[in-house]
Amino acid sequence: MEPLRPSDHIDADALAAERAAERAEQEASGDARGASAAIAQPALGVVGWLRFAWRQLTSMRTALVLLLLLAVAAIPGSLVPQRSADPNGVVQYREDNPELFDILDTLQVFDTYTSVWFSAIYLLLFVSLIGCIIPRTLHHARALRSAPPKTPARLGRLVGYRTTDAPATVEHALDAAHAELRRRRYRVARYGDSLSAERGYLRETGNLIFHMALVGVLATIGFAGGFGYNGQKVLVQGQAFVNQLTSYDSFNPGRFFDDARLDPYGIRLDEFTAEYGLDQTTGVVQPLDFTAAVTVTENGEQRERIIKVNEPIDVGGTRLYLLGNGFAPVVTVRDADGDVVFSEAVAFLPQDANLTSLGIIKVPDGLEEQLGMIGFFYPSALPLESGALASIYPEPDQPVLTLNAFTGDLGLDDGVPRNAYALDTDDLTQVTGGDTGTDSLVLGLGQSADLPRGLGSVEFTALPRFISVDVHHDPTQAGVLVSALLILGGLVVSLWVPRRRLWVVATATDAGVRLQYAGLARGDDPGLEAAVADLADAHSQRLAPTLET
Repeated sequence: MEPLRPSDHIDADALAAERAAERAEQEASGDARGASAAIAQPALGVVGWLRFAWRQLTSMRTALVLLLLLAVAAIPGSLVPQRSADPNGVVQYREDNPELFDILDTLQVFDTYTSVWFSAIYLLLFVSLIGCIIPRTLHHARALRSAPPKTPARLGRLVGYRTTDAPATVEHALDAAHAELRRRRYRVARYGDSLSAERGYLRETGNLIFHMALVGVLATIGFAGGFGYNGQKVLVQGQAFVNQLTSYDSFNPGRFFDDARLDPYGIRLDEFTAEYGLDQTTGVVQPLDFTAAVTVTENGEQRERIIKVNEPIDVGGTRLYLLGNGFAPVVTVRDADGDVVFSEAVAFLPQDANLTSLGIIKVPDGLEEQLGMIGFFYPSALPLESGALASIYPEPDQPVLTLNAFTGDLGLDDGVPRNAYALDTDDLTQVTGGDTGTDSLVLGLGQSADLPRGLGSVEFTALPRFISVDVHHDPTQAGVLVSALLILGGLVVSLWVPRRRLWVVATATDAGVRLQYAGLARGDDPGLEAAVADLADAHSQRLAPTLET
């Protein structure tokens, strides 16, 4: 090459300046064309925007975001009681937080899993997953039927590239490589003097199974869950419960529930046993065990069963859980002539660990006026310095029942449902306790006392126990279990099965054949280079008997 002359330097500088000016002019004109093109770009229109929205909704990124939103949206359901599972807890929450309750109720927080916003996220996730799965499934089906891709022109750029020479023919070398690849479960196709092999389709199959099973979980919970129900019942010792709609104290059906689907069976509480222990350091009574012995009647047969906390029993397609327990004093009310007008076991709801309990007694008929009583039950009563009573142990060592009586219209005849565990005293007249000048009625087990105004008398007759059970029918369990197992299996397969491609190229030489090996992974595959080397070594071993022959 000849050296540059001074004039050449001048020409080069001028040329550089000229080229810079041309580039600036081209960029300016390009910007102008881009601006004009942007202005002239046609509008998407309704169909275009719908297509754009559908593509965004059915993208995997959107599905992941919706899945995260669904998890976040489910949090309120674990922070506040839900009407479907704990209606009494919702009532108690309203009494404790009246102002906050109205706000949360407007936002449907107490019906989280059936709220508009939770359902919207749920349905969008459902549609998004289906929109992701269908095209991927079709693409995967086509890939399963198609041959492996053709051999690249330059294998040296790929992973694990390796060459060897062997004194064999091209046909023998390729036949041996084909046999070895098939043994390793590769799909093999021949292109000229090369082999293209691919395996790991199970990885995408597992990925699709994972997403399909996730859709299965959503579909099972969203649809099959509508056929479920759960109800609560208080069972007093010696009393029976029949699985029919009118027997429940509270009942929460699914949206597709039909009472004709209730399985016929009956349960009787035979005995309830509670075990307690005393913490020697704190002096606090600790519950150790609760056992309810029941008799189940199903299909004309009776059998004895045991229900414990966290040990439910399965009866007739339902599962029965032991939720709570307490005492149900039998209160007998007689009129002025001594005739019995009321005698029932009334469940008193525990208020503390020592089972100090609150109960409501309503006597609508048989007396000159309707009678309502608010009572407190003390299993092991002990008078305090103030004169009030307190229970010092949850077992009935010294049971005492105190009653405040009210007369007037109890509101039971107006056709409006009333809470059996509450008494509205606004329109009633208190006749014992408080500022009436008449002491509250205090009764030991077997004792009786006269009611004021000559209404009659009341007696503390007996003291059976009661339990509260939750009857739960969930038709989604089998479907969710199968879907969960498929999710786990699909996830394991998609994580552990590598998707890889291997190529073998045979080129005839004067001494025999030159073999080239290389691989390519679809995704992370740290073992790909070792797989290529292993294939080359195994191929050489297959060629060895041929060479000896």
